[in-house]
Amino acid sequence: MRLAAVVGVLVALALGILLSLSLGSKDIPLGETWRLLLAPDGGQNSVVLHQLRIPRTAMGLIVGVALGVAGALMQSLTRNPLADPGILGVNAGASFAVVLAVALTGISGISFYLWFAFAGAAVASAAVYTLGATGRSSATPVRLALAGVAISAALQALTEAVILGNQVAFNEFRFWVAGSFEGRGWNIFMTVLPFIAAGLVIAVLLAPSLNALALGDETGKALGVQVNRTRTLTMVAVTLLAGAATAAVGPIGFVGLAVPFLARWLVGTDQRWVTVFSALLGPVWLLAADVIARLLVRPDEVQVGIIAALIGAPIFVLIVRRRKIAAL
Repeated sequence: MRLAAVVGVLVALALGILLSLSLGSKDIPLGETWRLLLAPDGGQNSVVLHQLRIPRTAMGLIVGVALGVAGALMQSLTRNPLADPGILGVNAGASFAVVLAVALTGISGISFYLWFAFAGAAVASAAVYTLGATGRSSATPVRLALAGVAISAALQALTEAVILGNQVAFNEFRFWVAGSFEGRGWNIFMTVLPFIAAGLVIAVLLAPSLNALALGDETGKALGVQVNRTRTLTMVAVTLLAGAATAAVGPIGFVGLAVPFLARWLVGTDQRWVTVFSALLGPVWLLAADVIARLLVRPDEVQVGIIAALIGAPIFVLIVRRRKIAAL
């Protein structure tokens, strides 16, 4: 079953990459796409492919991986199969930092506020963990979730206050907040890649410990797991993955929620397999959404974040209706 699922997902991923490279406001035949990949000729199609499509596809790959794995970690951390990285305050923190940076400086453009978005996501995550760990008890899944909801609500209110009083910040925010791969070149890709790579390494190393914690804190301790250390590192990994992805392309919802759920449907609850399949399914989901976003109203396009949610919602509802949702 797992082998067949791996083959199926890899085929879907390869198809998604090819379609992402070939389709858009100007279609490039698959045969020509392959030829130009191997031997660029300087023509119009070659320029479109190498300067626009390849960086965009690469961004879709790493953002899909990051959001899928971040969602798997967040659901395991909170033991809630319907949790997503947004609970940690990542989206709210990045959003507030973006509008604040634009409002204070008047400067716009993703290259300018990329670092502000990532810093905002990191600070919000740290605040959530600090609030969730305050008091006599440790940072339990319930306390972290409640702290995340509280911090996110406060930051969303502050974000709205800023954009209502600053037209420049509002104009920039309304495009960024929808989530888009448009205009994201190699400079953005290389900036976020080290953070995503570090988050993936931590996620892989934590998988066995998260499997043990799924049985309960006491059982995890009996199996040799350092509970607080595992939870702290999980928060760090989610912040690196979701924070970098959100900073690069804006908040894209639903991927971190639905992809790990689908992964568990395919391969069971073993966190090692869930992590691997979330890393594979996330890019499939996002690349498919990006291709549809380009074709729907071409030569213009819709933001990929909108399409990712629209195509995901019916699929997720179908999965939920067919299967019982059990606590992790």
